This record gives sequence, C-alpha cells and structure tokens, in this order.
Amino acid sequence: AISTPPGRGGIGIVRLSGPEAASIAAQLVRLRQPLEHGRARLADVLDEDSGSDAGRIDEAVVTFFGAPNSYTAEDLVEIAAHGSPVVLELLLGRAVNLGARLAEPGEFTQRAFLAGKLDLTQAEAVRDLIEAQTLTQARLAASQRGGALSRRVGPVKQALVELIALLEAGIDFAEDDVELTTQAEIASRIHEMTPRLAALEASFARGRIVHDGLTLAIVGRPNVGKSSLFNCLVERERAIVTATPGTTRDTVTERISLDGIPLELVHTAG
Repeated sequence: AISTPPGRGGIGIVRLSGPEAASIAAQLVRLRQPLEHGRARLADVLDEDSGSDAGRIDEAVVTFFGAPNSYTAEDLVEIAAHGSPVVLELLLGRAVNLGARLAEPGEFTQRAFLAGKLDLTQAEAVRDLIEAQTLTQARLAASQRGGALSRRVGPVKQALVELIALLEAGIDFAEDDVELTTQAEIASRIHEMTPRLAALEASFARGRIVHDGLTLAIVGRPNVGKSSLFNCLVERERAIVTATPGTTRDTVTERISLDGIPLELVHTAG
C-alpha cells in the first residue's frame, strides 16, 4: 500500500508498506547504497528507465524500516523527494504499475492497530493529532498516543475482567454449594475500583471540550460594544464598529483558541 501527503513545494513523502515494499522501492529509484534498516540512503528519481544521469529528474532520501520494527509492523519504505506534484505523481504511477495500490485513508494506522503496535485509544489519538487545531489539542493527542489513557484504563479493565470471571464461576458452580468469592469481597473490589472509574469519568468532560471546542454567541442590545468585544477577541477588525445602531445585520463567525480550547465566536445583531 502507498500513502503520500498532498502538497506543493517543500518535501513530499511516498510511503510503501508490505512485504514487497523494499523491492518496489528499489525499482522506483536508483539507490546509491543498498537499503538497511533505520538508515537513510540517497537515491535518484529517474525520468526514464535508461538509468543515465541525463534522465535524473530529482534526488530523494530513502529510509527503510524492516518488519516488525516499523509503524505498521511490516516492511516500510519512505521516499522523501522534493514536494513537486509532478514528481510525486511519477513515483505513485510507477509504484502502482509495479503492483502497489493506494492506501485507504487511515490504513497505515489500521495496520498498526491490527498488528498490535497500537491499541484503540492510541489509534484514535493519531487521528486527533492530525486534526488538532491548537497546541493543547496536539499535546493531549500526543499524550494519549504515548499510552497515557491506556495505562489508566488497563488496570481497571483487568480488575473488572477478573471480577466478572469470579462471578461467572460462582454462577456455574452454584449447585455445588461452592462459594468462590463472598459478596463482601465482591463489594470491596467494586468499592476499590470506583474512585479510579470516577476520575476517568471526570476527565471525559474536559477532554471532550478540548477535542470538540465550544461555540460562544455574543448577544446584547444595540451599541453595547459587541463588535468591539468581538474584534478584541479575534485580534483584528473583523466586525464593523460604529455608533450607528443596527450596523450588524447578519451573524459573523470566527474561530479562535482560548487557553488551548477551539472556540467558534458568533457575533450577533443587537
């Protein structure tokens, strides 16, 4: 599978993942040294299959990560060329002709999840990091990507699974008058887990606000300073400020970040 970020200028990266990634990459570019795990190699992107210097259209850096020590746990090759759409399309077209296919959105992270490189919360954090609009969102996503949430949920989940197993065993052997776990012990275990579950529940509200943001409407009578307040918050002259009442007739919206929280301001008429 192939993925490539869109863009013009700068660096464009073509990623290949799968058992044939290294062999396809070796046919896409002319390597100056053999591929080696964790090593970056210079390579030439050729305009034609002749292999001559005259046919070189770009210079690229190729990095190889061997399975299972890669993001997807498969062989992974990154070809970093200049971000010209023409060069990227050339590389993509050749890769497809060599047997590769374009990856579905999020497929590389899906492969990492299926291979056990990421759990579900970490996979969701990758999406959150990509979609982050504020530094606070990025920090929260990076923390979750590193397993912060998994480390909090994991022990509680394990304790609940063990408790469920004991309860089911008690039901299965109920006719044998074998009491594996007393009711007092079950209640004690639940009581021990309650504070940790409550703390997780309490963190959800703020996490949702940081993730989704808020919508705030500035409402008031005419000429009370709504436009001035709006311009002050967005830090530019977005709304017309005048002493004439009724100047604002339609809503004006603008997105800002307030203490790291995405905020959609809605300026309304008086």
